[in-house]
Amino acid sequence: MRLTQYTDFSLRVLIYLGLHDDRRCTIREISDAYGISRNHLMKVVQQLAAEGFVDSVRGVGGGLTLSADPGRLNVGRIVRRMEPDLGLVECMRPGNACVITPACSLAGMLTEARKAFLDVLDRYTLADILTPRHRRELSRLLNIRVESA
Repeated sequence: MRLTQYTDFSLRVLIYLGLHDDRRCTIREISDAYGISRNHLMKVVQQLAAEGFVDSVRGVGGGLTLSADPGRLNVGRIVRRMEPDLGLVECMRPGNACVITPACSLAGMLTEARKAFLDVLDRYTLADILTPRHRRELSRLLNIRVESA
């Protein structure tokens, strides 16, 4: 199972915001920290806000914050909402035109594998990524000072 870069960036934004629970963060600073295009991050953040994972305030003093405590942001739910296509092969997608579908058991196996993958992610929240030990290391790697780390 492979997640898109879009979902990867979504998770990184949420991690960054979780490290800065004391203030609003800007797309520019997140972009600079990760070396990601601001334009690409703007699209990611727009969907994160639309899905209710982040709160966005425009204007002077504006920025981004998590919309909920990290313990309430489930990783499985985030992936399901941000990943554009969890159909691993054609027969798992709308509009399937694969001619062997009626005789093939691959879709069932892959559906089971996808479910197992997502079931594991469902056991975790953003708080599991932001434990005190992880916060310290993430802060060091991102070259940021976090008071609560």
